[in-house]
Amino acid sequence: MSRISWDQYFMSQSHLLALRSTCTRLAVGATIVREKRMIAGGYNGSIAGGVHCSDEGCYVIDNHCVRTIHAEMNALLQCAKFGVPTEGAEIYVTHFPCLQCCKALIQSGIKTVYYAVDYKNHPYAVDLFKQANVKIQQVELERTEDDKQKLEFMSSLIKKLAETNMSEEEVQALYIKADRLFS
Repeated sequence: MSRISWDQYFMSQSHLLALRSTCTRLAVGATIVREKRMIAGGYNGSIAGGVHCSDEGCYVIDNHCVRTIHAEMNALLQCAKFGVPTEGAEIYVTHFPCLQCCKALIQSGIKTVYYAVDYKNHPYAVDLFKQANVKIQQVELERTEDDKQKLEFMSSLIKKLAETNMSEEEVQALYIKADRLFS
């Protein structure tokens, strides 16, 4: 049996952390790593002990939920709270960091940002990472053999449904939904 790569290992951890998210708009996870060791993790959600979006809905101002602390920020704050240095560390994030998180990552001394999914990649964030000599690299989470088999099964079911009176749009929507279940 072959072992997964370090990048897949840490990105998987970030996807696992995202499962703790209380954000109803987008679940994000982040893992900070130094010398192949996890030093902190975070997910997006409300302040400790606060009201969660998953319970009472998002508190949106100017199209942003102001109740939510981003996963990257939560991971950085965990390091600050427990006195763990981040200088020279790497971070694995399920989604490309927002502009504010980008600035916080740079200021904290993070040297490499690995992300799985492009998400509103702000051009200025990319420029700031370049200016600060912070490496950014996309590391998509690889599907497991089990996920591939499940997706193939879902595809075969959708093909059978397509033989009924479903419209092409309905069939495409099912394919997209099935793909998202395993990504």
